[in-house]
Amino acid sequence: MHATLMTACGRESPPTVAVPSAPTFAVGSVAEVALYPERSAPASVVGKHEARLSAEVAAPIQAIPVDVGQTVKKGQVVVRLDARDAQLALERAQAALAQAEARHALARAQFERARALREKNFISAEALTVRETELAAAVADLRAAKAQRDTARRALEKHTLRAPFDAVVRERRGQVGELAAPGTVLLTLVSHTELELAAQLQPRDAESLQRAVSAAPIFESATGRYELKPLRVSPAVNRESRSIEARLAFVGPAPAAGSEGRLVWREAQAHLPAELLVQREGRLGVFVVEGGKARFHALPQAQEGRPAPLDLPADARIVTQGRHAVQDGQALP
Repeated sequence: MHATLMTACGRESPPTVAVPSAPTFAVGSVAEVALYPERSAPASVVGKHEARLSAEVAAPIQAIPVDVGQTVKKGQVVVRLDARDAQLALERAQAALAQAEARHALARAQFERARALREKNFISAEALTVRETELAAAVADLRAAKAQRDTARRALEKHTLRAPFDAVVRERRGQVGELAAPGTVLLTLVSHTELELAAQLQPRDAESLQRAVSAAPIFESATGRYELKPLRVSPAVNRESRSIEARLAFVGPAPAAGSEGRLVWREAQAHLPAELLVQREGRLGVFVVEGGKARFHALPQAQEGRPAPLDLPADARIVTQGRHAVQDGQALP
């Protein structure tokens, strides 16, 4: 009864249908949204010069007047080998040289006398030739004796090892009393006044470091942060680590040689935040506003979930909000 009256008196209102709201669009310039990702690589402080001093002759080690961690000056004696045999060899060479000088003096005097006699026709031409030959042989013997003397002197010098540059003793292998054989490394020296940073880069980061001109690279270690300037990047890839070595110089004070840490720098190229990337037809990119319309600009180097390198000018306007609803060529309010 009641249902009949309600039907007769009026009609039921139709159900309300929700109308989707129009997407909201927002636009920003590249300069406003761009970021410059930070990169890093393992690095260590090394001396510009590093030398492994080894023996050139076989002799017992007589003295090593330096120890690990000690600083040495260029030319300072760092190892002495027993040089008694070398000293005796030098004395023998000097004695042989004295004999050669005496024979040379005699041969020259005899030649001069023979030449004078030949001018007076007192001796034959053959006799003069004999004296001339004897003088030439004496000259050759004298030269050989001088060479032997110099060789013996050089051998004696090899028994004293000197620092080739101002350095710190990093490693000491030899001990007093041991027999040093040729090629035996006795000390390792590293320069402490000319320090560089050696960093191991992934190949993709090598070019990034060379372009990092907006801010100076930084070395972060346990002792602090140090400003750097790039020196060179090796063009060769290490076969074992598959990395590329870069060398950088310290702008100001440097940490101690051997310090470990990380090289940190920022990309010079602007990057688009990963959340602003859109995908169209299998390509990642961004919508650029040109003449009131959205144009899809693909970014070939973009990877999903990572900031993408931008090749747009800083004043280019891109869609930052509502970008997923935009279509290529769509007019924007």
